[in-house]
Amino acid sequence: MSPEVIARFNAFIAAKGLRKTVQRDAIVAAAFSTTEHYTAEDLLAMARRIEPSVSRATVYRTLPLLVESGVLKEMDFGRDHKIYDPNYNEHPHHNHLICTDCDKIVEFEDQHIELLEDCISKRLGFSPASKSLRIEASCDQLKKMGACEKRKR
Repeated sequence: MSPEVIARFNAFIAAKGLRKTVQRDAIVAAAFSTTEHYTAEDLLAMARRIEPSVSRATVYRTLPLLVESGVLKEMDFGRDHKIYDPNYNEHPHHNHLICTDCDKIVEFEDQHIELLEDCISKRLGFSPASKSLRIEASCDQLKKMGACEKRKR
């Protein structure tokens, strides 16, 4: 976990008049202990492994603070829950490919996509404020072999 992320978040909650707690620290530690995407419920389980007293309510109150402070990215992939991306600060220009067979999220970066997004925006008379590309695709391995090692069992 990056000391800059911790400092940024702690400064943010202090400015809001919120206190630093063991539970909130465990949630932050859990949030950045992985490079995988996760849901609020996933984060609850990860945080409880660090500090068993972490409550569901504290996770649901802390997630918006992490997002508002700019250290965590919340994404809506059209499912019944939000997904959180802990890699956004280190790789702000990455995109996502979502497997429609197993829901695995694969991050990728490509300078050509970024250039294309900028060109399209300029051609249409806009300056990008933020960009996000999501590709939903079926697994080629599943089609060819009838099985995919990433598919949830």
